[in-house]
Amino acid sequence: MTIFSRIIKGEIPCYKIAENDEFFAFLDINPIQKGHTLVVPKEEIDYIFAMDDAKLGRFNAFAKRIALAIEKVIPCKKVGMAVVGIEVPHAHIHLVPLNGVGDMSFENKMTLPKEEMEDIAAKISANVVL
Repeated sequence: MTIFSRIIKGEIPCYKIAENDEFFAFLDINPIQKGHTLVVPKEEIDYIFAMDDAKLGRFNAFAKRIALAIEKVIPCKKVGMAVVGIEVPHAHIHLVPLNGVGDMSFENKMTLPKEEMEDIAAKISANVVL
């Protein structure tokens, strides 16, 4: 079982943004920017392109709704999307608020206080339209 499956099942706490029957979104615990969110399928699928076309389309549509909510809360020019899929064998999309191309560097991880993470998660969650 991957760490993301354990988060989805509630075995590991997270700063949850939203979920539906198929997908789950939560803040990255070591964000590269404030509001950095992970979107994952609830089903353990290692490689994003192993998803059938219909599910991949629904996955991207779910991620889009989360990105639009992030834009309402975090000052940014755009929300960038990255799929790396190396560190955790569970497909996931990184949604990162961007003001410049350097904002997408995964080498600039930060740690934010629990209260700030809770506040960011609550604000983004309140703006998600599923």
